Amino acid sequence: MIIINPMLRILILAVALVAVVQPSLAFSPDTTVWLDQPAKVFTESTPLGNGRLGAMDFGGVEKDRVALNEDSLWSGSVQNADRTNAAAALPAIRRLLLAGKNEEAEALVNKTFTCAGRGSGNGRGLNLPYGSYEVLGNLWLTFPNAGTNEVTGYRRELELSTATGHTEFSRGGVKFSRDIFVSAPDQVVMRLAADQPGQITVDVALDRPERFKTEVVGKSGLLMTGAMTNGAGGEGVKYAARLQVVNQGGTAAAADGKISVNGADEVLLLVTAATDYQRFAKISRRDVVAAANKDLKRAAKKSYDKLLAAHVADYQKFFGRVQLELGAPDPEISFKPTPERILAAKANGSDSSLAVLYFNFGRYLLISSSRPGGMPINLQGLWADTVSPPWSADYHLNVNLQMMYWPSEVCNLSGLNEPLIAYTESLQAPGAKTAKEYYNARGWVAHVLANAWGFTSPGESASWGATASDSAWLCQNLWEHWLFTGDKGYLRRIYPVLRGSAEFYSDMLIEEPAHHWLVTAPANSPENAFLMPDGKPAHICLGPTLDNQLLRFLFGVCIESSEILGVDQDLAAEFKAKRDRLPPTQIGSDGRIMEWLQEYPEADPHHRHVSHLWGLYPGNEISLAATPDLAAAAEKSLNVRGDMSTGWATAFRMLMWARLHDGDRTLKLLEALLRPANGSKTDYIGAGGGTYPNLFDAHPPFQIDGNFGGTAGIAEMLLQSQNGEIELLPALPSAWPDGRVTDLRARGGYEVSMEWKGGKLILATVKNISAHGNMPVRYGGQVVSLSLKPGESKTLDGNLW
Repeated sequence: MIIINPMLRILILAVALVAVVQPSLAFSPDTTVWLDQPAKVFTESTPLGNGRLGAMDFGGVEKDRVALNEDSLWSGSVQNADRTNAAAALPAIRRLLLAGKNEEAEALVNKTFTCAGRGSGNGRGLNLPYGSYEVLGNLWLTFPNAGTNEVTGYRRELELSTATGHTEFSRGGVKFSRDIFVSAPDQVVMRLAADQPGQITVDVALDRPERFKTEVVGKSGLLMTGAMTNGAGGEGVKYAARLQVVNQGGTAAAADGKISVNGADEVLLLVTAATDYQRFAKISRRDVVAAANKDLKRAAKKSYDKLLAAHVADYQKFFGRVQLELGAPDPEISFKPTPERILAAKANGSDSSLAVLYFNFGRYLLISSSRPGGMPINLQGLWADTVSPPWSADYHLNVNLQMMYWPSEVCNLSGLNEPLIAYTESLQAPGAKTAKEYYNARGWVAHVLANAWGFTSPGESASWGATASDSAWLCQNLWEHWLFTGDKGYLRRIYPVLRGSAEFYSDMLIEEPAHHWLVTAPANSPENAFLMPDGKPAHICLGPTLDNQLLRFLFGVCIESSEILGVDQDLAAEFKAKRDRLPPTQIGSDGRIMEWLQEYPEADPHHRHVSHLWGLYPGNEISLAATPDLAAAAEKSLNVRGDMSTGWATAFRMLMWARLHDGDRTLKLLEALLRPANGSKTDYIGAGGGTYPNLFDAHPPFQIDGNFGGTAGIAEMLLQSQNGEIELLPALPSAWPDGRVTDLRARGGYEVSMEWKGGKLILATVKNISAHGNMPVRYGGQVVSLSLKPGESKTLDGNLW
């Protein structure tokens, strides 16, 4: 068992090579991702993880690669990226904006109000202080006696119900199989087998692309050590990986940086690893080699069967909470290899079983990439196979990091958002410095980019890096946990985070002259541009719609928290006065929600971001019931923006259409999300989006937020609770007439299970987990009011509505 220490990152890899036939995993089209050939590229490999450690198995025959990850292995270091006294330029920037001279204001922001130095390197932070998430290393399994006989019956599976990978094939009259999993109790485990004795001959090695040294330890061990660059000419995070081979039968020898096993019946490979990273922006002084050796000794005491049993028990306590069924699988499509299912769905229309698989895959990824005590999910989850993944695999705060955790509450995985909560708390101290240096403001702020080192400064370019409302958006994720749990102790914990964020915006706001509204300045509508009267694009503006919606939310929840906790009445009054002067969400002359304070023409009417509709989702200030005019304007905005976009942006649109109760349109977006991805070259428009053969989401390149957004979107089609009531099947598409779902979570502290047939609700069971008082439950146009004690449940017949 691994003792989780926030100052220490531990990896244990046990590989058992055994001359015993292992049964193939039980196949279900709802829970099995499978391919019929080894992976040629990263987005065909099998992802496994325990929230801290990741593995990507390529499943090669002659040579297998398992890319290993550890969630704290970052290059870079704590840096002072704030410009000293940048606030001195703020009055001039604001004067230009108030005078309508946005282009001049943007030029001044670029000159005086971006981060110091090169910042993130525009997504290439590897050798800069900003840093990059990196691959820990590669476990190589080379089979020198593989021979030249034809390989038959190749199959590589990821079984989502048990979080286990399985590869099998036959060659030269021998059937080989491999099983792999990454266990939270005991880390990474891999087992190889054959149906004849003495067939296990393999060379085992550990390496990484750079900054490593591998040396032999004793007769059958390896030690790989190294240190990341700190981006400033010195060493940063240190790591150690230790491998030990224990063979039964045959021989094992260490030479030339590898372990060679010949003719064994059973081989156990144990790998442990440690880094000296200490969350969230501090380095400890731990001896990583001693730590790896200590855990290697402990790991060797467990049998394979015990490792597997502990892993499955730990994993299923999360995965088993929710079950989704959407009718019988299609025998012509659903049992094909997953890439063929994706192609068939594009050609033939909806495959409801593929939707279930995608939903389960998203839950699997969340369980596998985010656990308490770990780092938050980065742009690639926790999986990378290079030292410089796209965008440094960092944390983008203008939708992406928030989207990672959208399924956590509704899909009954509430505790798995703890890394995001802790990470947001960690941004307060560096964010307070940034708030003071740039805005001379109280509180704390974070802009678009964030990393493992507490980076909160603006980005390198005014066109995207000046968005200062992202920390308010993080606060919305924190608030959601309170809404779903009603845990007052948790509210006390996060209230200082919310209050500090609100204090910053209270100080940042200025009065605009036309309506005397209070607005943010300078600001962006994330990554989008508008056209000035001379036809030139501009990005810097006053009070974009996203900011107004976010601050209305943030001031409101701080006022509510003040009342609940009985604190800060004067501050609550300040927030109320500021909230009352924020610009309303406006409808333009064309009937759409206005993205900016003025009705500027759009430089790109089909832009991937739809930030001005934040109030529809994930916010709740726009709804069909309470604000029908705004809802109609949001619908028109979505229609003009279009459906085709990057992966995460497609998922975002999907969630918004679910909030508009248009199930068929929501399903259309899900089908767009599931279309075959077109390569890995970065694409913001045109051929962007889609799904890779292993079900990873494509921006492109691979970016995992769309997986989580799509999972949340499926849940949103079946259950909503943002308007003070529980809505059953609010966006059920006609293509899902029959189905069943268990134990989704609703705000207010409820679990909800449902069954429907012929497009009509048959039964619904509502369980009170932590709520007090009555809860209206809506189906269609009818409402039933429930009064349940905590722990009590009630099953409702669909005929009640």
